[in-house]
Amino acid sequence: MTPEPLSQKEIEDRLAELPGWSLSPDGERITRSYRLGSHFAATGLVVHIARTQEELGHHSELTLGYNTVSLAVNTHSAGGALTALDFELAGRVEQLAPAHGAE
Repeated sequence: MTPEPLSQKEIEDRLAELPGWSLSPDGERITRSYRLGSHFAATGLVVHIARTQEELGHHSELTLGYNTVSLAVNTHSAGGALTALDFELAGRVEQLAPAHGAE
């Protein structure tokens, strides 16, 4: 079953519950970047996010920098729209990021 796209109001309401996350300039993704204490810590966060994405069966564009991790999330199976799956993934990442020292 393909997830249903969210309305603009639903997107805004859900973003309000996720400090640090924002809508991309094109309005097609939710995004967040984290700064970590080291490259090793950033790599650990990437691995943890990848495991979470596998559990959910939902994947983001995930970018590892020297001491940064960035995500851009939308639902490819819904034509690139934003769905509840995107916000579920973002919420899970928000829960696990502090354990890695992410800011």
